[in-house]
Amino acid sequence: MGTTQRTGVRTEQGAKRIRAYLGGRLVADTTRPLLVWEVPYYPTYYIPLPDVRAELVEEGPGRCSPSRGDATAYTVKVDGAQAEGGASRYLESPEEALRDLVRLDWNAMDAWFEEDEEVFVHPRDPHTRVDVLPSSRHVRVEVDGVTVAESGSPRLLFETGLPVRYYLPKPHVRMDLLQPSGTVTRCPYKGEATYWSVVVNGTVHEDLAWSYPTPLPESGPAAGLVCFYDEKVDVYVDGVLQERPKTKF
Repeated sequence: MGTTQRTGVRTEQGAKRIRAYLGGRLVADTTRPLLVWEVPYYPTYYIPLPDVRAELVEEGPGRCSPSRGDATAYTVKVDGAQAEGGASRYLESPEEALRDLVRLDWNAMDAWFEEDEEVFVHPRDPHTRVDVLPSSRHVRVEVDGVTVAESGSPRLLFETGLPVRYYLPKPHVRMDLLQPSGTVTRCPYKGEATYWSVVVNGTVHEDLAWSYPTPLPESGPAAGLVCFYDEKVDVYVDGVLQERPKTKF
């Protein structure tokens, strides 16, 4: 696969089979998607027009991008199902490779698949890797000076572009200080996470910890373990206080 950087947009030819569905009907099926990094964190699938099975009904002007040009918006129609504004094309894009492609809006579709595995939230970045490794480091987590977790057998999760995360066994966590918050998030690499708020000294710290009860295979070793936002708590590793990372979280 080759990567290009022209007119301010990064693209890469993909090799995975990508399918999109709307109302249970197949909208697109391609083995030649173009990955386009519209934002720095993950790519968007652009699909060759012949691989789009749905009808595209032109709506008019769509979004304008400094790097991709002016878009034309389309309604996606397939067997009685439709999504207004569900597709766009950059017919006169300064990025020539985009002109014959269709951008399907991720959230306008009901389901996306890479090969035969459903993908959630957004497309996966082929350059993002997740490693979950057992460790004998001693990890202690404090909230407002109170130790809420302490373990000599954590699992460390290394994910490209993010700080190391310390996943701790529940018996090593003060679960009596944690309250289920009802918050649920999804990650295309790790799966679905549930959250807890932490209550110490009469203060409720919202959504401070999370766990993946049934993670995706690549993050399987983190199943059922508890992780805290390093950005919001004090973490000591082998007795050394770690600097709080600065992230979008």
